Amino acid sequence: MKESGRKQGAASPCAACKLLRRRCAQDCVFAPYFPADEPQKFANVHKVFGASNVNKMLQELPVHQRGDAVSSMVYEANARVRDPVYGCVGAISSLQQQIDALQTQLALAQAEVVHLRVRQTASLSNHGFGPGSPSSSGSPSSKLRGSQAKPIFDMDMVVDQASLGESMWSC
Repeated sequence: MKESGRKQGAASPCAACKLLRRRCAQDCVFAPYFPADEPQKFANVHKVFGASNVNKMLQELPVHQRGDAVSSMVYEANARVRDPVYGCVGAISSLQQQIDALQTQLALAQAEVVHLRVRQTASLSNHGFGPGSPSSSGSPSSKLRGSQAKPIFDMDMVVDQASLGESMWSC
């Protein structure tokens, strides 16, 4: 945040005083937060909240909290200008819908992974490569070469038997 809305040694008013067409006093409450080079920032805040209300809010707050309050007012004002009906709530709602859709996609992908692991394990078990089969030593492709059978897959596949029992839904 800039320390002052006015240039050093210049009598240039802050964006708020410029918009309100008034003289910018040395102790102007708007000057530190609405510099002259960002006029749209105050214009939106003024349009949504009104200069008098912003002035009252800033004067009621301790100096160390004013920067955050101005930042919040600017964000809300910009959201209101973009979406006059819903403002920030519209943005939050849109983001929540995106989160819900992405969580659904993630759950479907995790379920598909579990389904494919179960199918892979069942397929390996049906071909004598399961964990309880008597011929389960060595890699699946070495067993296939030894018995001269056609390979099931074009490459060796490693199944982590230990992680099959773990829940895919825990974080």
